[in-house]
Amino acid sequence: MEAEHIEIAGFLKQFQPFSGLPDETINTVAQQIEIAYYRADSDIYQFGDEIHDLCMIRSGSVEIYRRNGDLYNRLSPGGLFGQMGLLMNNRIRLPVRALEDTLIYFIPESVFVLLCEQFDTFAYFVEMDDHSNLQHAVSGKESNNLMVSKATMMISRQPVIVESSATIREAAIKMTEEGVSSLLIVDALSPDNIESENQEQSGESQVVGIITDRDMRTRVVSTGISSDVAIEQVMTTDLLTLDSDAYAFEAMLCMLRYNLHHLPILDKGRPVGVIAVSDIVRYESQSSLYMVSTVFRQNSVEELKLLSEEVSPCFVRLVNEDANSHMIGSAMSVIGRSFKQRLLELAEEHLGPPPVPYCFLALGSMARDEQLIITDQDNALILDNSYNPKLHAEYFETLAKFVSDGLAACGYTYCTGGIMATNPQWRKTRKEWEACFADWIDNPVPEALLNCSIFFDLEGVWGKIKWAEQLNFFVAKKASREPRFLSNLARNALSRTPPLGFFKSFVMEKDGEHRNSINLKRRGTAPIADLIRVHALAVGSQARNSFERLDDIVKAGIVPEGRISDLRDALEFISMVRIRHQALDIAEQRPADNNIEPEHLSEFERRNLKDAFQVLSNSQRFLKFRYP
Repeated sequence: MEAEHIEIAGFLKQFQPFSGLPDETINTVAQQIEIAYYRADSDIYQFGDEIHDLCMIRSGSVEIYRRNGDLYNRLSPGGLFGQMGLLMNNRIRLPVRALEDTLIYFIPESVFVLLCEQFDTFAYFVEMDDHSNLQHAVSGKESNNLMVSKATMMISRQPVIVESSATIREAAIKMTEEGVSSLLIVDALSPDNIESENQEQSGESQVVGIITDRDMRTRVVSTGISSDVAIEQVMTTDLLTLDSDAYAFEAMLCMLRYNLHHLPILDKGRPVGVIAVSDIVRYESQSSLYMVSTVFRQNSVEELKLLSEEVSPCFVRLVNEDANSHMIGSAMSVIGRSFKQRLLELAEEHLGPPPVPYCFLALGSMARDEQLIITDQDNALILDNSYNPKLHAEYFETLAKFVSDGLAACGYTYCTGGIMATNPQWRKTRKEWEACFADWIDNPVPEALLNCSIFFDLEGVWGKIKWAEQLNFFVAKKASREPRFLSNLARNALSRTPPLGFFKSFVMEKDGEHRNSINLKRRGTAPIADLIRVHALAVGSQARNSFERLDDIVKAGIVPEGRISDLRDALEFISMVRIRHQALDIAEQRPADNNIEPEHLSEFERRNLKDAFQVLSNSQRFLKFRYP
């Protein structure tokens, strides 16, 4: 064997799936490899190209893109690509471009097929060791469409629109002529239509309401109201919408959560269509997501407790269906919020209507749509400014206890730090909450900073949920103008460091129940969420999800885009290692936890986990520089 082939064989042996093959086989493969050089920013494959080789990076790096141009993956020396195309009609589905000057080993398709036939470990690696949804794409499951399709894919036609000044008769005629079950109502944009700075829409008009065929029956025909009355008198104004960038599964969750039959989809405030229940049914296939609707059919805490036993299987199914961390976190968070909502409904049925309006808040990972299977309950109450403790305290104490005890029965354990609405400290009026948040920002002492890491991720779950949005807006606006606060918050975000030693070796727990392991939440996803929160507050972002905050940070341009891309990849990889570990614990009937033992990881996972932790370390150093 020539020296060149010996060098190639030596390189192959360093990486899976070749590292587990016999030396004789590797030597044979090495002799059939062809080598090609690609300059930085040059295309290696475009969508639809034929492919007849498995590709391995010898030096340099490549980026793989989705068809819409979004970055899908970034690979370094030893990385493989092209296996999906070889397994799926020899066509490239994800374009590939050289990120820097790159050498590629091309392994012929005939060799690839032979290796898959002869070695199960090789076949398993190329079929499964990819962030793609290959397994389900090959099997042709419709469920995959739901998880990767945009919500706009479910829109069957352009939205039908009328102005708010149109009469009920005109609206009904329009619905009949167009053959639709809903109309969007628009009004000219004027200062009177804008409730707050953050609600302003661009363009000449904005969607102000919706009218459906059900509304026509219940609000017009059954009440005998004149058909000459303006449609704005009977339309629904408390409108829930979804952005056009949202996924189909997010549309489903939103409609199930709020029991909606029609969901308007907006692109930068402009209506692009309405998703109806019939559209959702066409995409129905993920039974785990329908658990949300099942929650609202339970009539007691005991029934909810019994249903909660299905949460873990739902989590495992989502993992097995190749959902990414954002999808899994969002699904589990919506399920958790649904339990809270149903418990609050039951509480009001027992206690009667609340004496004053209120908003029940979800905090932390549930508010960020990043909740996993191991979680406690973090919640609070916003009370109307008319709240009088002497008159109203007993009601809300009882309500909070009912919900908290119910959540505990359903597997959402009590917060050991007392961050629950059962604690009088976390039941405040709207004015008191604003004063509290303002004080934390103006006086960033350690206790205040600790509270910020929890309370600055909040979402309204029940009641006057707009109050939560207004509080979010207040916090984002004030925090972005306080460099001293941001500096202190940044320092606090550096308290948890990634578990890497000087030579990029893992640093593990030295004692206790989880010695010789790494806590992926405490040393991975939590510090990433912390530092992302600092940047997000600095740019006035009102997003709560870490990935969505990263989008706002990119748009603001305060962090180099390459750093954000790396951070997004690191968060996704660490999250998925953590998620898969928990799913495996559940499948093997062990208590799920956040602690992984590196020796139980594959070579691929160990290598990339170290890279992800290094990205976190670099991002923390940048945080020191950005907020001195």
